[in-house]
Amino acid sequence: MSHEWWRSAAIYQVYPRSFADANGDGIGDLAGVRAHLGYLRDLGVDAIWFSPWYPSPMADAGYDVADYRDIDPMFGTLDEATQLIEEAHESGLRVIVDVVPNHCSDQHPWFQEALGARLGDPARDRFWFRAGRGPGRPPNDWQSTFGGPAWTQLPDGQWYLHLFAREQPDFNWNNAEVRAEFEDVLRFWFDRGVDGIRIDSAAMCVKDPSLGEIVEGEQHPYVDQDGTHEIYRSWRAIADSYASPRALIGEVWLADSERFARYLRPDEMHTAFNFDFLGCPWDAKALRRVIDDTLASHAEVGAPSTWVLSNHDVTRHVTRYGRDDTAFEFALRGARHAVPTDLEVGTRRARAAALLTMSLPGSVYVYQGEELGLPEVEDLPAEVRDDPMYTRSNGSDPGRDGCRIPLPWTADGPSFGFGPTAATWLPQPADWGDYAVDGPDSMLSLYRRALVLRRSITEEMTWLEAPANVLAFQRGRFTCMINLSERTIPLPTGEIILTSADVTAGLAPDVAVWTLDSGA
Repeated sequence: MSHEWWRSAAIYQVYPRSFADANGDGIGDLAGVRAHLGYLRDLGVDAIWFSPWYPSPMADAGYDVADYRDIDPMFGTLDEATQLIEEAHESGLRVIVDVVPNHCSDQHPWFQEALGARLGDPARDRFWFRAGRGPGRPPNDWQSTFGGPAWTQLPDGQWYLHLFAREQPDFNWNNAEVRAEFEDVLRFWFDRGVDGIRIDSAAMCVKDPSLGEIVEGEQHPYVDQDGTHEIYRSWRAIADSYASPRALIGEVWLADSERFARYLRPDEMHTAFNFDFLGCPWDAKALRRVIDDTLASHAEVGAPSTWVLSNHDVTRHVTRYGRDDTAFEFALRGARHAVPTDLEVGTRRARAAALLTMSLPGSVYVYQGEELGLPEVEDLPAEVRDDPMYTRSNGSDPGRDGCRIPLPWTADGPSFGFGPTAATWLPQPADWGDYAVDGPDSMLSLYRRALVLRRSITEEMTWLEAPANVLAFQRGRFTCMINLSERTIPLPTGEIILTSADVTAGLAPDVAVWTLDSGA
């Protein structure tokens, strides 16, 4: 792995509550992760990204942070986190942690201080406290990402802004104390050996002070404000001040690829998640267009591309790919929830998609469980659902719990090996053992082989001529071909080094193949 490791790394996302439970309370913990570092090393990934592990009331699964410099007791202790980082490094794995700069928990000491402060007190300037427009009318009509108004009124008549749940008040990034606080948070974790920071909701921190309404065709008042870039320039200076390279990785949801690329200029973030690729339908023309646009926009700023199929917020791609409509959009998730899916088709496409993502230039992300072929769990009963997206939408949005089910490590036993007892914070399906790490491992074997082989694929990418609805490209002696058509086609020339399914009779629909030319 080069000095700039983030340019080509395979990064595995650990969702701590659902990875592995060491103490039997039904909740994943740091001890569980430490016990499985060997699994991650042998899988062939280069780094682990941890979703938030901080003290939190868990109103939004830890993205409501009460203390950015500690570990929630349900996961362990700060000393355990430090030891985990050291042990990961000993295993050849880098560590990335989530930082949530747009908002905190309503239990954060700063917000508690603000609630107890008088109107106009500096403690309130760290957040967005404003008067309403009249009795019962918030300062503006902004809506929460989780549904409902983005403002909550306090007994003193003022309102505070929360673009997510009401338990997640937004920071005011025009406040110097907020900026200094987060710069110190970065140093706190970098000093403890963390190799990178994943920045949650990275484009939403800065708000237009006028708090104007959202008007189509005009600058959005709280997404991608120009002042946001000042934050990441200061963070980049901190990351670059360390002798060992530290990376900034942004969660940036923007439709405009040119605006997106601005976050990846040489003095800002190192990489950002490629949500256009994640949401792309299983369609050759659409995939090629997204790949071309991604490579072109990133080349303009000298940044590496990223490729990702699933994460903790989206419907798992095995399920998506088995539907007639294979794209992903948050706005349509409720309508698509529980739409019939063919898991056999979805799994076959997911296997081919894995070979596609791992052969493209740049870095690749693996969300825990996708290497096992886990589908979305869509039949969770209402009483166990934990996601505020579900509760705030009165169930019209199914939420994200279905992709956060605790992992199956064994084909049988209590909680399928997730922990030493049967307890799990979300229920596992009865057939979860069919996907277990120690079960039939065709998907896991595919990922292990692909993650090892991809390290030797370093050349630039060139598209090859291919039949309609087929993608084919070369990278030096390496060729990848994916058949998205409805007919079997001839295999490419060269030595076959990996396939997503049997190719004895040719390259069947929804199958991918890697070949290597002799070089003669």
